[in-house]
Order: sequence, then C-alpha cells, then structure tokens
Amino acid sequence: MFRNLSPGAIGIGCSTAEGMTLAKAAAFEGVDVNIGELMQNGSPDDARKMFDQAGLRPGTWGLPVKWRAEESVYRQDLKGLEPIAEFAGAMGAKRTATFVPSWSDKMPFETNFEFHVSRFRPIAEALGKYGCRLGLEFLGPKTLRDGHRHEFIHTLDGMLDLCRAIDTGNVGLLLDAWHWYTSNGTIKDLEALNDSDVVCVHINDAPAGVEIDQQVDNVRCLPGETGVIDLAGFLGALKHIRYTGPVIRAR
Repeated sequence: MFRNLSPGAIGIGCSTAEGMTLAKAAAFEGVDVNIGELMQNGSPDDARKMFDQAGLRPGTWGLPVKWRAEESVYRQDLKGLEPIAEFAGAMGAKRTATFVPSWSDKMPFETNFEFHVSRFRPIAEALGKYGCRLGLEFLGPKTLRDGHRHEFIHTLDGMLDLCRAIDTGNVGLLLDAWHWYTSNGTIKDLEALNDSDVVCVHINDAPAGVEIDQQVDNVRCLPGETGVIDLAGFLGALKHIRYTGPVIRAR
C-alpha cells in the first residue's frame, strides 16, 4: 500500500501539477489523477512522465459515468468512458471508484441489486479492456438508511456479493474505514480479503462519545484523532493481505 494524496477529498481544488507539489512536500507516495485535465494537455506518455519525474504513483480517478441517471444519459456517458479508460490504462492510472447508496425509495433490494449489476457490468467491461479496475464503496451508517423505504447494500460482505455478481474480474471495494466501522465490520472481515478484492482505501476517524448507530456520515475526524476507529488494526489487516493500492485520507 502507499500513502496517496487526494486534494479534492480534503477540500483542495488544484491542478495535477499543484497536487504533485503538495504531495511531494508532505511526503506522500502518490496523488489522485485528474484524467480530464491530463487528456486535454497531452498524451498518456506525457502524463506518465509527469508522475515518473515527480517520483509519485498515480492514485485513483473519479468514475466519469452518471450510472444512476436515466438510461439515455447513462448510455451517453458509457460511450465516452472507453477513450478515458484507454488513456488512464496507458499512463498507469488503473483505479477508479464510486459509491453505492445504501437505500432506495423506489426499488426493493432484489430489483435494486439487478439494477446495479446491469449498470456496472458494462462500465467494468469498458474499463477492463485497458486493465483498469472499478472500486465500489458501501455506506455503513444506519443514519443514512433511516427514513428510506428500502435498505440496500451497507456492508463489506454485501458489496463483495455485488462485485461477484458483476462478474468481470476487475471490480472490488473502495474500502473506507468509516463505513467499515459504522457497518460493525471486524478485523477478521478484512483479513479474509485478498489484494484483488480492494481497489482503493480511505481512512478517517469518528467522533468519541457517539454510538455506532448514531454516527452521521459527514461528521468525521482526522485519522487517529480520537482512536474510536481501530486504524492500527485496519491498516494491519491491509498489510496482512498485502494490499498494494493507495491509502487516502478522506473527509
């Protein structure tokens, strides 16, 4: 695993070059990728050289497909994904990710599950042509599901079931320590994973004095700030499975 800076995840808007400067100054080993900017400014070789010269590794890039949108919008975005994936794969930025809402007010679980398979499988197939992987993030907090008609995937095992159902071989977890904690995840759950199960990792901490089921998604703390989340155990488990991807501080 490697320490990766995601400027956007901590509220910093900057160019790729500026992000690299920040990453180097703070002893990060990688930095997230603005694929759109890099595609506008040069070739995959140019982008790869930027990272090589900076001594940094490409982190993740945001999935540029509105997969929850109406069919026509989804299909249009899907058409544009392949050249992006081709560029990303050629420059060595082979990890993209998105989150999956843990509820629906329209679809019961089984219908929603099939919807997600039908939307993610073509995305994963397009990415896979160029060696790229897709990370899916489950959202753990009970407070996110409260008040909604239908619950959906909100645990590590549940998201792995979705990844297996997509069945393209290049879909795994965006594993967030916050969502692992608020889903009542265990170290044993993490140690049962393989490196191929995890596309990218987010770390953070939770406020003290708040029960797990009362934790609110946008109220978080810096990694190690409170010790509520067992980050030593979390990272130790990732080391145990020989995870090779980026570790990102996320809000």
